Amino acid sequence: MGEVHEHPSWKQYKWVAIILTLITVVEVWVYYTSFRESPLFAPVLLVMSAAKFAIVVMFYMHLKYDHKLFRALFVGPLIIAMGTLMALMFLFHKFVK
Repeated sequence: MGEVHEHPSWKQYKWVAIILTLITVVEVWVYYTSFRESPLFAPVLLVMSAAKFAIVVMFYMHLKYDHKLFRALFVGPLIIAMGTLMALMFLFHKFVK
């Protein structure tokens, strides 16, 4: 049998939902400001989206309570993929103009 762990309370779920809502509000706000013209626009949105993704996976998919090996196997490739995407975005943005 698997490990028994304490399930998050409704209060924790409420705070996670509030944090996810706030990140979404900031994403929408960034989109409708003049920051959209900045070269950092896409990387900032990617980081915020990745943060929301990680929060959803950790709390709602209960990865936070799984074995640390599973967390490393999930988060490690995600970090590598994000680094690759950001590097490619910076590389090709330089050659656009």
